[in-house]
Amino acid sequence: MTVTGQARTGGVRDRVDHAVIVGGGAAGLCLAHWLTGVGTGVTLVEAPEGPLRPAERTWCYWEAGTGPFEEAVTASWQRLRVRGPDGAVIESDPAPLRYRMVRSGPFERLVHSRLAASPVGRLVRATAHEVRDTRDGGEVHCTTPGGRPLVLRGRYVFDSRPVRVVPPHRTLLLQHFRGWFVRTASPRFDPGVADLMDFRVPQPRHGLAFGYVLPLAPDRALVEYTEFSRAPLTTAAYDTALSQYTAGVLGLGGFAVESAEQGVIPMTDARFPRRAGRAVFRIGAAGGATRPATGYTFAAVQRQSRAVAEALQRGLPGMPPPHGRRALAMDAVLLRALDTGRVDGPRFFTELFRRVPMERLLRFLDGGSTPWEEFSIGLRTPVGPMLRTAAELPFLARRSTGRPEKSHR
Repeated sequence: MTVTGQARTGGVRDRVDHAVIVGGGAAGLCLAHWLTGVGTGVTLVEAPEGPLRPAERTWCYWEAGTGPFEEAVTASWQRLRVRGPDGAVIESDPAPLRYRMVRSGPFERLVHSRLAASPVGRLVRATAHEVRDTRDGGEVHCTTPGGRPLVLRGRYVFDSRPVRVVPPHRTLLLQHFRGWFVRTASPRFDPGVADLMDFRVPQPRHGLAFGYVLPLAPDRALVEYTEFSRAPLTTAAYDTALSQYTAGVLGLGGFAVESAEQGVIPMTDARFPRRAGRAVFRIGAAGGATRPATGYTFAAVQRQSRAVAEALQRGLPGMPPPHGRRALAMDAVLLRALDTGRVDGPRFFTELFRRVPMERLLRFLDGGSTPWEEFSIGLRTPVGPMLRTAAELPFLARRSTGRPEKSHR
């Protein structure tokens, strides 16, 4: 849309919104949706077309019932499956939860249409360079596609841009992956079942690897190769692993790769600050919304965005934590146990899905379980190695490795 205002030295005089959101990824779009829904004046600033705009991404989550973004759901699955290294199958219907896939393109168009229909919302295409506090709130210094300086002002600014480096941590693993959207020559997939983890792939010397299959039709699916380890692979190495998985494990026969996606998600016990100034807050992965032990972000972003909108409506500015302390403490133990090799990753996850009802386990992974359920799940893990790891964590220093945070699904 066109931004109007009175020019002045160093920028453009513009309206003052209740909130300015920087970045049009999952976090920025979710927050814009919830803020306009409660009548809060909001400007969403997104990078213009060009190299700063990321390629289309896939976000997945599980949810009961029908959520606010159902129109953007590309596919969903009622049954979920995990395959052990020996081929053993754990399959279940985690009702009332259903696994959903959202593609960033349809999701973006949905939220943009809602912004356009709202009298208090607007979209601005510009490159954000600096976010800072002011006497009356915060401001975002941008450049328009035509090269014109632009200053956007709000009582509060919510910044979703990735942080430059991961904060000090005790453990940092990477969930890195490459996926192919494939179309097979004949029907090869069951559209009613999604494979969350398929461990019938060669395992790396450090960490773990698995296949991930989301069928879109009998002859179409997203097939991914994923690792939890300390360093990503080259694109050629991912493609080799995917070729071996699709041919040797899935036996797909002839197929065409219609598109691909690739990413890296930090899995860490680092503490991501949610506040960057008096009126500036970090949201999304930059604010710690990624669940450390799973890499899932979308569901936490929805919960946090809804809580922010409700708080601002009551006049209570702040940034609620995306995950509870108990969940983060348990994730820190698991990450350390995986990183040290005290637990065998494929066996750990396979046994967890085998011994815990899937609906309960998914609620646990999403931070919705009770303390008693968490205690019960803990008894179904390798208790000795996990207790040893929990005992040593308080004595380990957090360190900064200077490694950048990568893009996420």
